[in-house]
Amino acid sequence: MDSPFLFLFPVPAGWPQGVIWALISIDFLIRVLALGFVPRNRKPSVALGWLLAIFLIPYVGILAFWMFGSSKLPLKRREKQRVLNEFIKRRTGARAVIGDSSALSEPLLTSAQLNYELGALPMTHGNHLELLTDNHEAMLRMAEDVDAAKDYVHFEFYIVAIDSATKPLLDALLRAHERGVTVRVLVDHIGSLGVPGYSELVRMLDGSGIPWQRALPIRPWRGEYQRPDLRNHRKILVIDGDVGYTGSQNIVHRSYNKRRNLRKGFEWKDLTARCTGPVVAELNGVFASDWYSETDVIIRDEFEEQLKAPVKGGVLAQVVPSGPGFDLENNLRLFNHLIYNANHTVVICSPYFVPDESLMHALVTEALSGVDIRLYVGATSDSRITQKAQESYYDELVAAGVRIFQYHAPTVLHSKFLIIDDEVAIIGSSNMDERSFAMNMEVTLYVVSEEFVQSMYTLEASDYRKNSVELDVEAWNNRKWYRRYVESVARLTSSLL
Repeated sequence: MDSPFLFLFPVPAGWPQGVIWALISIDFLIRVLALGFVPRNRKPSVALGWLLAIFLIPYVGILAFWMFGSSKLPLKRREKQRVLNEFIKRRTGARAVIGDSSALSEPLLTSAQLNYELGALPMTHGNHLELLTDNHEAMLRMAEDVDAAKDYVHFEFYIVAIDSATKPLLDALLRAHERGVTVRVLVDHIGSLGVPGYSELVRMLDGSGIPWQRALPIRPWRGEYQRPDLRNHRKILVIDGDVGYTGSQNIVHRSYNKRRNLRKGFEWKDLTARCTGPVVAELNGVFASDWYSETDVIIRDEFEEQLKAPVKGGVLAQVVPSGPGFDLENNLRLFNHLIYNANHTVVICSPYFVPDESLMHALVTEALSGVDIRLYVGATSDSRITQKAQESYYDELVAAGVRIFQYHAPTVLHSKFLIIDDEVAIIGSSNMDERSFAMNMEVTLYVVSEEFVQSMYTLEASDYRKNSVELDVEAWNNRKWYRRYVESVARLTSSLL
């Protein structure tokens, strides 16, 4: 018996009528139930992506939805995040800005309030930031600071592996532990698993006695399991509460030690900020929340005091954590808020630019309003599908007046930053895609400083603009039909990437 519901699953001849009708009924029931359950509390684009998968391949689609459909961490982990948020808010006096806020314009003051309500960490004065643009040199600087540690080192990265570039830093962690410094290490399990040099890292950490944890581990045989594609994508290093690092960089050789990358000459380009001042305590607070989630141990004393007293001068900065442990998409809301309040310039650098509807609306609206919007992306990528999905958005962007710059191959652009007008900059781990908005645990550094923003513009001109080619709009509009077809197919998966 033929059925429109079983066209993907042909039934062998001779099957009993009862089995055939049972399969038809189950197939139909899956589709009907999906229409009511899948869209619940989801963006329409995400719901449509799942419904498309379920309707095309019902049994596989519903199994995938059951495994990957929820973009939130388990309730127990979200409750831990809430406990830490309330603890930090009590210790900071429920203030969105610690110290004088009179110099902040209303849009910047409201953005600080927004970040505080979402992520519990306030904006602080008295910070100093240094930009590090070379991956390997940045790790050497980290090693120097770890060698100077006296009390503790907190180390949290998405990808960590032992290789020639990372060994000085990892050896510094061992030396710190051996001289009595408290060293705590968090490494994302799935992010690092399979990267050459990770197995050696596990053996080193297990044999060292350093307290370490796999973040969001997927080891069901040990009772450790959650949705596999919810990952801890943060990059944080804190030394004694005095020095902190954050940005886009993982702790791995810039080639990621993979033969394919070495063969093609791929080398990752990142941007990291070395921080001093009260914002280091906020980075430590994010680490503390993740350590609590993985170990049930709350680290209290090591960041509590630094957030209490107002500090004058320096750079205004605020740490914004986001991810599936929070109720809302903290980073996306900050990005949209800042873009909508831009007056003349928006510069975005993102290796994976697959925006949701709200971000596209913000960019197109501001571009049509006369704001100069410059988008930096890579001419090449380590993810073919994501690259094609990204390119599917270029037509609408360039039509609105957005200028797109492609960083030259074979460099894999991995820096993530945002510049708004003359006094706002964002640096962090977050890409401009649905994965970073909803599925990855991210950390973002929000900076208000004319001097620092000018240094970002200088970096943009001397490096990113210099080494990029602006998209030729006429040539792009005349690209082959089959490229457009592939882009459109990849775009269908953009809400699930």
